[in-house]
Amino acid sequence: MTREEKKVIFASSLGTIFEWYDFYLYGTLAVIIGRQFFSAFPPATQAIFALLAFAAGFLVRPFGALVFGRLGDLVGRKYTFLITIVIMGLSTFLVGLLPSYEQIGAAAPVILIALRMLQGLALGGEYGGAAVYVAEHAPRGRRGFYTSWIQTTATLGLLLSLAVIVTLRVNMGEEAFATSYPVLFGLQGGWRIPFLASALLLAVSIYIRMQMNESPVFQKMKEEGTRSKAPLTEAFGTWKNGKIVLIALFGLVVGQAVVWYTGQFYALFFLQSILKIDLLTANVLIAWSLLLGTPFFLVFGALSDRVGRKWVILAGCALAAATYFPLFHGLTNAANPTYAAAIERVKIEVSADPATCGSLFDPVGIRTFTQPCDVARRTLSQQAFTYTLVPAAAGAPTTVSVAGTDVPVATTTLADGKSETFAQRLGPASVAAGYPAANDAAKVKVDGFFSVLGNKQALTVIAILWVMVVYVTIVYGPIAAALVEFFPTRIRYTAMSLPYHIGNGWFGGLLPATSFAIVASTGDIYAGLWYPVGFAILTIIIGVIFVKDQRNIDLND
Repeated sequence: MTREEKKVIFASSLGTIFEWYDFYLYGTLAVIIGRQFFSAFPPATQAIFALLAFAAGFLVRPFGALVFGRLGDLVGRKYTFLITIVIMGLSTFLVGLLPSYEQIGAAAPVILIALRMLQGLALGGEYGGAAVYVAEHAPRGRRGFYTSWIQTTATLGLLLSLAVIVTLRVNMGEEAFATSYPVLFGLQGGWRIPFLASALLLAVSIYIRMQMNESPVFQKMKEEGTRSKAPLTEAFGTWKNGKIVLIALFGLVVGQAVVWYTGQFYALFFLQSILKIDLLTANVLIAWSLLLGTPFFLVFGALSDRVGRKWVILAGCALAAATYFPLFHGLTNAANPTYAAAIERVKIEVSADPATCGSLFDPVGIRTFTQPCDVARRTLSQQAFTYTLVPAAAGAPTTVSVAGTDVPVATTTLADGKSETFAQRLGPASVAAGYPAANDAAKVKVDGFFSVLGNKQALTVIAILWVMVVYVTIVYGPIAAALVEFFPTRIRYTAMSLPYHIGNGWFGGLLPATSFAIVASTGDIYAGLWYPVGFAILTIIIGVIFVKDQRNIDLND
């Protein structure tokens, strides 16, 4: 690489790392944020609304791709993704300064959602700008390797956010971090510090990007007067280009997105919500797997320069589809062996009239269930118990049996006047039958980042997680170069950004919630994996038939 090429990659990657750091902070701290800004609601509802606000950032990403993609094709790459990082940094900083619900009432969650949407819009324009900018500086035959540096930024941004949060939690203590630590202007909670620190990252990013020159490919097109006057119409208003957008979306991006979100987000969700691994341990294990896996983005980006983007990405999708089920079974056995044994040995049956059992599909968590059959199955899934639904005679009451012992579903009133729910009875009954207690010593646990080094169980879990992260690098390392090569310079920023953000923002971003909804509907903790496996297979089929390798094209053409 020349010195100028290194500068281009460094400037683009560093700014994008900061932008992903800003975006991931919210997702990692969603539970605490829910208590701060949705405190008028019950605890379960707080978490739901916090996750919905997080999802809002994903849902608006394609609109950001349209807005900033059009701007990038009209006025240039450099200034467009300079704007996106300013919007992202300021909106993140303002989250740290936002008063809680108790201080300003309903305005707090409204402003929070607005800031989340601004983050999503900015991210929708950032990635495309960085990928196009680097690719248009890269020599032919090296675009996969050069743009793979951009692909490391999402993982490094997540890793940076986890590192900051874990460091503050360990040094402050849980209460100070969540609520009591004094910050500024009467605001409290150490969780605000990572958001406020983004102001420093923003200043560094702006300074670096101000030193950059415009893309030579765009500059040449500008001098020749061949820029598109209507990038949106040209990119999506004709079947010639619209067809290419659809092929890029379903033949590459959708599979890449579900593999990426499974390896980095659903794995974390599975550890915490299904296997009941504590927050610190889960974050440390994921952080190690990300740290060890990140260099492989460059390996597979470079490999795509030799064998083609298409075959590398589709190979990653195939490996994921073929091995996700055994990998997650292995993760369960390694991280929580008592639980793994219980779901195989302890038989839980829900017997009910099929007419009283509805669908539990609830990806955004806002439905209310009243039928005893639905309440029982929903509670079992939320507490990560596997169950079998047994059809009963018409009109028969719903019953739940745990290892042969009946657990009443209806809420009852005790002698002291207090109520006892099904959920309260379920815990002791399951532990008595062989499920692990909350403090089960067999579960994987670490006390700090480096304590994993002497912990064989933790190292086994990290090895399994690392394999899934390597799958992420296989599909994600070459994707930027592949999308850049799909479209002509006139509409490149606009056309490549939309399929990327629809695939990653919608198909990928909604994966954790949708996969858990499938788990809740079936009673099988592994059933949610059919979501990424199904879309990975779909991408393989469409990719093999319709996607053409274009790694050697001239981006000036």
